[in-house]
Amino acid sequence: MYSFRTISVMPEMPERISRLTELARNLWFSWRPRSQQLFSKIDRVLWEEVNHNPVKFLLHVDKGKLEKAADDPNYLYMYDLMMGYLDEYMKKETWYQKKFPDQANQLIAYFSAEFGVHESNPVYSGGLGLLAGDHCKSASDLGLPFVGVGILYKQGYFYQRINREGWQEAHYSFMDFNEMTVTPASKNGGDVIVTVPLPGRDLFVKVWELQVGRITIYFLDADLAQNRMEDRLLTSTLYGGDQATRISQEIILGIGGVKALRELGISPTAWHINEGHASFSIVERIRELVEKEIPFAVASEAVRSCTIFTTHTPVPAGHDVFSPEMIDQYLSYFYDKLHVSRDVFMGMGWDDRRQGFNMTKLAMNHSVFTNGVSKLHGEVTKKMFAYQYTGIPMEEIPIYYVTNGVHTETWADREMKQLFEKYIGMNWMENISNQEQWQRVYDISDEELWQVHMLLKERMIQFVQHNLCRRMERNFEPIELIRENAGYLSKDVLTIGFARRFATYKRANLLLRNKDRLARLLNNPERPVQIIFSGKAHPADRPGQEIIKQLLDLAEEERFRGKIVFVENYDINVSRHLLQGVDVWLNTPRRPLEASGTSGQKAAVSGIINCSIMDGWWPEAYNGENGFAIGSELEYDNEEIQDREDANSLFDLLEQTIVPYYYRRVNGIPREWVRRMKNSLATIPWRFSTERMVKEYTQRFYLPAAMKGRRYMAQEYKVAQQMQEHKRYMQENWHHVHFQSIRVDQPKTLKVGQNIFIQADVCLGSIKPQDVIVEVVYGKVGDKALVDVMLMPMNLKEPVGQDLYRYETNLVLLQGTSGYTLRVRPYSPNFEYPFELPLIKWGDNMSFST
Repeated sequence: MYSFRTISVMPEMPERISRLTELARNLWFSWRPRSQQLFSKIDRVLWEEVNHNPVKFLLHVDKGKLEKAADDPNYLYMYDLMMGYLDEYMKKETWYQKKFPDQANQLIAYFSAEFGVHESNPVYSGGLGLLAGDHCKSASDLGLPFVGVGILYKQGYFYQRINREGWQEAHYSFMDFNEMTVTPASKNGGDVIVTVPLPGRDLFVKVWELQVGRITIYFLDADLAQNRMEDRLLTSTLYGGDQATRISQEIILGIGGVKALRELGISPTAWHINEGHASFSIVERIRELVEKEIPFAVASEAVRSCTIFTTHTPVPAGHDVFSPEMIDQYLSYFYDKLHVSRDVFMGMGWDDRRQGFNMTKLAMNHSVFTNGVSKLHGEVTKKMFAYQYTGIPMEEIPIYYVTNGVHTETWADREMKQLFEKYIGMNWMENISNQEQWQRVYDISDEELWQVHMLLKERMIQFVQHNLCRRMERNFEPIELIRENAGYLSKDVLTIGFARRFATYKRANLLLRNKDRLARLLNNPERPVQIIFSGKAHPADRPGQEIIKQLLDLAEEERFRGKIVFVENYDINVSRHLLQGVDVWLNTPRRPLEASGTSGQKAAVSGIINCSIMDGWWPEAYNGENGFAIGSELEYDNEEIQDREDANSLFDLLEQTIVPYYYRRVNGIPREWVRRMKNSLATIPWRFSTERMVKEYTQRFYLPAAMKGRRYMAQEYKVAQQMQEHKRYMQENWHHVHFQSIRVDQPKTLKVGQNIFIQADVCLGSIKPQDVIVEVVYGKVGDKALVDVMLMPMNLKEPVGQDLYRYETNLVLLQGTSGYTLRVRPYSPNFEYPFELPLIKWGDNMSFST
């Protein structure tokens, strides 16, 4: 085999529509359907063949069709309109500029292993990537100073094919980056290439860029001739290969990502790590400072001050852990560069429980803010890492949550947007998270909403039938079966959609626990039901693949044929059609293993009704009238019992509530069903949008971290050094802190409004009183703990001995059965939250003298 170079030859664009090339390179088109029509109207068949990739489209479109479009007044009208919209979008004043006019010099860098912006750039696998893509779109809409950093996978995630036996097959095809929406990053007219050390050699990594509205995502690519052949494959597949491939990819993303930004002259003031894959960025940023002769501990404090970490994984086994031997092999050169011992380096992310280097712990230990992605997930994450915060109440563990959202404009179809424009307002997308404006959806007539829904449903069914037909033809199915496919699915039948990653905990086969009951449900002659499934199982996940096989085998049975269908190669395009066209969006994870989940939020944008386990985001959204809840919020120790109970609950819900609601018609319209559609539209899109989410990140985390980082690094890292010394001193001397005595003046019977006088003598050792807070913790008495807890700082009085200080306060308790105790915790005006330094001493073991 001989080598050759490739080059893309573009057709000569007619001058009148030459800006199509500009539009093709900006993913703004991905959430403006009318801008996509500028391509599809030239050649609709080609547009579908290239999977809506405008760059590839322009490379292959017939020149004559371009010239015809350039002479068409109707086309030119739409062209001028959309180019005007793009120009207006890029230039108009944004939320960030209006809200924070004095913070224009900040810059957020967002690292993620995958980005699902659009199907034309398939470097994503599922929810994490789609969340990252929607995050970037809203960052653009809001005008944040923001860049993304990811990996440009040559083969992306796998292309799924279902063979004739019903098994998933993973196929990979090399992507030609010259046919994608990315372009090489440039510096001084040349490519940007950085080197990343790997065992025994340097890896050369090229930087590409993707324009997403106003912001840029930078992608890293190791498929260069300068690299060894096996190294060129390191950025080949997403979540592929062994542990060696995984650690190499995470080194490329984290270390290479920082180097790429530096080479481009980009200096972020806040760094957001989206899941632990990019945590090595922390190590590289510390190395940069140590190289400037900043001590390792001070450099660590400085890096921590401006880093934000978001975790998406609710089970310990889901977090990447590398053996110490692997860390030695790949990163031992850092020991000298950081001027630390092996043990100190390992301590940056060491996990005693799993006896390895934990990427999540590396991120948590070096981030000023850590958050989960739903309220429930925040609580689960606190429990998971509570062992790091011994003695600290669960509710005060400094792990927060920002519930995920979706980019509303991306997931609302054109017809639904027209309804929003008519009833909510022409500028409804300017402030999506405004709750009040969404109340206007109740003004939409039942007839209009149902008509739009049925239009989208019919379009979705045609898409699914085409997908099935293509698969059957490829698998050489009998012609009569292929013809029969045309009769599969009806827009008049209640349609349930289930589409997501086929991990076993998501329980796509929950309804299969009782096949006879399922058959009766689907084949009711008066109230039939049909279910559409779609999703990929990781190529190494055999149990997930077996669930797909179970569903496809079931679909072949006579009683389920045409009632259960599986759409292959789940991607953004498939997802979009299903989310906009089914009647019910089904979500059945094994609680509490769904960190957030966003597909149901996307469905709600189109008025689709959610039917979900009370997991992830759904407990925050469900109000009893805007969807359906499966089971309860109980925690189960036995998975078999949990699955059985949830399956029975789901069947009962379908048989007794959902199906009757759907088929109860007045003048041909299911009025109760449409009422719930409106309730869903009125309560979910505004609250679960990435507009709200990114605003929340900006105000709670990005700007505080950026300003804290600037403060810590000012005056040659003076504050960082002070904080590092303060924390070290407190940790080394905290063992001296204890309560010497506690005295309480408390009447036998306490009346409402009556004071309790509390006095405590606290030994602080060599720690100064200004470095601690002594406080009363009080609240209602719950099950083994105080609830509705409140805090009251105690007042420092006079020293009562060497290193012994007296504190006093008057406490007023609320009516009912209350409890209280005392504690001491560290304090610094530079702490972002009370337990930034997780030390505490309680007064529990000291008897209270009255």
